[in-house]
Amino acid sequence: MSRIGKAPIAIPSGVSIAVSDKNLVTVKGPKGELTLQVDSDITVKEEDANILVTRPTEQKKHKALHGLYRSLINNMVVGVTEGYKTTQELVGVGYRASNTGNTLELTLGYSHQIVFVLPQEIKVTTTAEKGKNPTITLESTDKQLIGQVAAKIRSFRAPEPYKGKGIKFEGEVLRRKAGKSAKK
Repeated sequence: MSRIGKAPIAIPSGVSIAVSDKNLVTVKGPKGELTLQVDSDITVKEEDANILVTRPTEQKKHKALHGLYRSLINNMVVGVTEGYKTTQELVGVGYRASNTGNTLELTLGYSHQIVFVLPQEIKVTTTAEKGKNPTITLESTDKQLIGQVAAKIRSFRAPEPYKGKGIKFEGEVLRRKAGKSAKK
């Protein structure tokens, strides 16, 4: 069996999980509600205070889906209890970020400002302290959505390998290249 798939998912207090006839899993918790349509071959059931995900056969497709859906349901449970948070830094002279509600305005060295409207499920905060790089903090219950939005923001100005200028994740280590060497 799949090591990930066979592990039970513990249901914390304050979280309720419902599985419909058509394999629609709904997870409700203190931070919100998430739903996931599970493949019809995979079985999701609640036993005691745990969720168990099982597969019908040992086919390669079923093995792959087994671990996948167990991880997705676990991410939903963690999301509605604790939530997810990512922080990005803007490294570069004149790079700025500001937000009004769910609209993010970025100045990244282009001739124009970039205005990015975030989904309603994501909360954004920006900080700009003197002597430090401006930061963008995203918070949400949906791990997949927050990762997708963070990747989109990063794609506006990915870090370059020579000076490290661009949008990078907090704590990310960039591979740096040596510049041109002087001619002798």
